[in-house]
Amino acid sequence: MSYQIHVGLCEDVLKRLPENSVDSIVTDPPYGLSFMGHKWDYDVPTVAQWQECLRVLKPGGHLLAFGGSRTYHRLVVNVEDAGFEIRDQILWVYGTGFPKSKNLQGDFEGWGSALKPAHEPIVMARKPFGCSIEANMTLHGTGALNIQACRVPTDKEDAPGRWPANLIHDGSEEVIALFPASAGAASPVTGNEPTTNGFSGSVTFSGMIGRVPGIFHGDKGSAARFFYCAKVSPTERDEGMERFIAVTASEMTGGRKEGSAGLNDPRAGAGRTGGAKNSHPTIKPVALMKYLCRLITPAGGVVLDPWMGSGSTGRAALEEEFSFIGIEKDPDYVTVASARLAFSYKKVVSQNRAETADEVNQ
Repeated sequence: MSYQIHVGLCEDVLKRLPENSVDSIVTDPPYGLSFMGHKWDYDVPTVAQWQECLRVLKPGGHLLAFGGSRTYHRLVVNVEDAGFEIRDQILWVYGTGFPKSKNLQGDFEGWGSALKPAHEPIVMARKPFGCSIEANMTLHGTGALNIQACRVPTDKEDAPGRWPANLIHDGSEEVIALFPASAGAASPVTGNEPTTNGFSGSVTFSGMIGRVPGIFHGDKGSAARFFYCAKVSPTERDEGMERFIAVTASEMTGGRKEGSAGLNDPRAGAGRTGGAKNSHPTIKPVALMKYLCRLITPAGGVVLDPWMGSGSTGRAALEEEFSFIGIEKDPDYVTVASARLAFSYKKVVSQNRAETADEVNQ
């Protein structure tokens, strides 16, 4: 486990990295939406930038990149045009966020121009490879998803968790309220149930994907339990930044009020707080990034983030004991990310030393 932080434009730094050298890419790039005049978020990554990402990624390696709900199509088209294979879309659903709406007055009072942001799409793409998925896993350790490590936990200790879905939420009361009460499967799933077209028996698609037997949980409760919950820690934003000076939410957003441009960053879905030392406006929960890194990265692999920001992906990668390469052009965010990554690195090293000492003493 190790980490590197590079300062500069990602397209320049990526050219210095060897081809087929990283196992996965997990990133939160610009969304193509201006915010408070900051040009760092004024356009989605270009085809040329994604081509460099493709070059350094191992065959079969996956990319997970966040996008904005209004500009996601531009992100995906560029990723695909760069040579990636689009595999899926994951939705990150959260309870925070501010509406970027013009509230009308007079005869039109009660009308507005926009909805409150409550989700961000994540494109899942993969670098093509020229052999079977089993052969590619043997050669490079990439090409498949780590389902077992990302199962959704349940109350039953003696049963595997639920199969991971392409929806993730933050567990907030606001989000939980969106899900109805729902019971689990009424009987065990054998894998031989009839399909919608009446076919029964073992199902195989393209010689690779067989029907997977489900697991009978027989539980009840909110349907939110079917999906992974990446809870936001109220303290993780500033961990490792004890010597930094705190700034308030008002200072981070120019002292503006709800409904004005200052709080309209559509990317601030992870729960912005006041009095923070980490001034990055779009920080993601470490738990969310750990889950994403774990889903697509082989044990001991290297995670790349070409748009590192304040380093949440790096923290996540290190805490999952992956190596990490981060690229960021803003020196201020590099300073923040350096402190945060050092915190996670030291935490993991300390935990490993403690575990080793316990084993020796047993």
